[in-house]
Amino acid sequence: MKLAQLARTRSTTAAAVGVVVAALTLLTACNRDSADSGGSGGDAPAIGIDLPRSDSDFWNSYAEYVQKDIKSEGIKALPLSNSQNDVTKLVANVQVFQSTGAKAVVMAPQDTGAIASTLETLASKKIPVVSVDTRPDKGDVYMVVRADNRAYGTKACEFLGKQLGGKGKVAELQGALDSINGRDRSEAFAACMKQKFPAIKVFELPTDWKGDVASAKLQSLLAQHPDLNGIYMQAGGVFLQPTLALLEQKGLLKPAGQKGHISIISNDGIPQEFDAIRKGQIDATVSQPADLYAKYALYYAKAGAEGKTFKPGKTDHDSTIIKIPNGLEDQLPAPLVTKENVEDKTLWGNTVGQ
Repeated sequence: MKLAQLARTRSTTAAAVGVVVAALTLLTACNRDSADSGGSGGDAPAIGIDLPRSDSDFWNSYAEYVQKDIKSEGIKALPLSNSQNDVTKLVANVQVFQSTGAKAVVMAPQDTGAIASTLETLASKKIPVVSVDTRPDKGDVYMVVRADNRAYGTKACEFLGKQLGGKGKVAELQGALDSINGRDRSEAFAACMKQKFPAIKVFELPTDWKGDVASAKLQSLLAQHPDLNGIYMQAGGVFLQPTLALLEQKGLLKPAGQKGHISIISNDGIPQEFDAIRKGQIDATVSQPADLYAKYALYYAKAGAEGKTFKPGKTDHDSTIIKIPNGLEDQLPAPLVTKENVEDKTLWGNTVGQ
């Protein structure tokens, strides 16, 4: 009788252990990227990488570069995760990184105000964080890899102002204003317009980086102001297609140089924007360096895991590191792209996927 009870006890314990192992395996797989992300880093420090979303052509291109660079640079990467523009998923994914031995973390928090406690936790465990494209409002970061987003707004303003001859009506499809990028682009665009082109009326349309919201608000604006003659899209990756579709539907998609053309400038530098510039559908974009974002995010993550430090100043890759309240930021170059230079093969939008 005792032997039978002992056998049953062992069987129950083994089953329980199996459930725990299965649960841990499921947790680790949660929100993982389906692609193989393993590098050949050997004894190199493990890096946890969270991709921020997959509903944007820009971020999908960034993900391609990340996976390519993991392999080419021999980065020891943990399975990639994708937080899908959800800060609660990002927090959960980072917890998995911690439990699976990450020595540094790369992330791109879309809600820059809600990640502070997670950054504090990582700092307490001495796990350096590289934030890509977005600068967290609070919480220590080892390095922010980002272009100067205020320059995006200023470049867009100056380009549109000259295109319109200093007068007219412009729709500004703003990103999320709880994001440092949305705020920087919006504030700089507004300041430049007020100072340099006061005769241009700007209609600010907050979109939370959502293409359907942008399209709906633009449609309402066009009904009220059919003489709109300029559009600034703060993110071509999510705004380009719905905007062009709406303009085409309304018979307003006139090619550049033709009467009735609406001057459009965008931000991102994706191949689809370049094609639209070639066709005369839009006039310009500011190229966010998706390739350099991936390259230097991994570079700084590896350096942070190895205990290296950096100081403000010029870099050897045509950028400037600046001091920010919660760390350092490497401001990478982001060129203006028009019909004059759209074929430039040094632009990542002309080489992605090759």
